Amino acid sequence: MTAADPPLGAPCGAPFVQGATVVRRDIHLGRVWSAQPHRAISDSGTRLELGYWPGISALAPTTWTRALRTGDDTSRKDGLADLASGTWELEPWAWRHTVLRSRFDLTGEWFSLHHFQSPAGEPLRLYVNFERPAVRTRIGIDTLDLLVDLVVSPDLSGYRWKDEDEYAHGRRLGLVTDPEHRSVGQARERALGLLQERAGPFAAPWPTWQPDPTWPLPVLPADTDRVAPG
Repeated sequence: MTAADPPLGAPCGAPFVQGATVVRRDIHLGRVWSAQPHRAISDSGTRLELGYWPGISALAPTTWTRALRTGDDTSRKDGLADLASGTWELEPWAWRHTVLRSRFDLTGEWFSLHHFQSPAGEPLRLYVNFERPAVRTRIGIDTLDLLVDLVVSPDLSGYRWKDEDEYAHGRRLGLVTDPEHRSVGQARERALGLLQERAGPFAAPWPTWQPDPTWPLPVLPADTDRVAPG
């Protein structure tokens, strides 16, 4: 690192070039809660599209990975208490089964969009993930998942809310503050309005996407767990 380089976690305005490794991290209490390396599909400076596919190794809370291995959702729910207290542990986890094309609006938006498809290209669902506004860093973007999701059918004809019980539990634990709750509520109304009006990212069904076959799997940099103060 030279004197001109921004420290890890500092705002960085330079867009990522197509194919670059971009790390999406969840940050809470000054620590990394999860980290996933993606490939950049496009980056306008304010809108970032990322690709993610099976075999990519990420860092995830052990409570979450245990739930995936065992099918016991109790472990995942216990993870919220760990998150609130700052006592979580991380372990590597390889993504499975689905290909994702994700869109982040780096303009203070409180949600991102994630198009799930099978490796063969079959559209499966669209997730609207409510989260703290993403902040650009030297290695990617930092945010924090705020637990509730809107799941939309691939042709945009139907939707359902997901994990509202987790969101309510997160509220009780103080993970979602009152100001954040108000911002999430506004974002939920805005996202649902855009969907119903077929506007913005819902102006048309999302096209399928496949990673460039020449791209190797992205990997996390060695200093992924370093978070800049503040």
